[in-house]
Amino acid sequence: MASFSLDEEVRPYTSNSEREKYNLLATLFGIIVALDYLERAYVRDSVTAVEYSPACTRLLSQYKTMLKLVEDEVPSIEEFMAKYRMDNTAALHRIKVGVPATVEHSSEAGPETAKWVAATTQSFITLMDALKLKLRAKDELHAYLQELVTGFARFKGSKDWEGRGKMVSWLITLNGMKASEELTEEQARQFFFDVEHAYAEFFRSLGGGKDDPS
Repeated sequence: MASFSLDEEVRPYTSNSEREKYNLLATLFGIIVALDYLERAYVRDSVTAVEYSPACTRLLSQYKTMLKLVEDEVPSIEEFMAKYRMDNTAALHRIKVGVPATVEHSSEAGPETAKWVAATTQSFITLMDALKLKLRAKDELHAYLQELVTGFARFKGSKDWEGRGKMVSWLITLNGMKASEELTEEQARQFFFDVEHAYAEFFRSLGGGKDDPS
């Protein structure tokens, strides 16, 4: 009969592949808990719409990515949450809706508008992430900015938004550069500042000029 020590750590896996599986499931669990916490914080006004929207969009994106990685182990999100006794109804609702509450309850009604807001939000996040990662060359930034400017054009009144004008101005700057030419650090810093302010203005405009668009 095999002997074992009571002091020995008990592990749920016996191979590297099983360990990876449990790590992925744990990550999915963590994303759901984080999303639930964010939803409840937003309802309590503990976070603003400008803080909530990108965080929620990112968590939903991470959730979708993780679900693809564990699809053999997770038939449905409801079964996963039941199996691990997760009482995170706010997160489950947000996952089923698929977009942040600021989009779901946007003052600009209609399913098409909801998709546009979600897509434009993602464009903002992608561009800001690129700048944070020190991407500086025209061929590294142009496509992201062009997609953002295109997204802006879908919204009524956007021509009057200061942020849209600044994004168009930066697009003109990039268009005048060679593919390998890079922005200076000073330009990149100003660019990020302008994108951040355009992002805040974007959500204020959706909410009729309020911090909370719901």
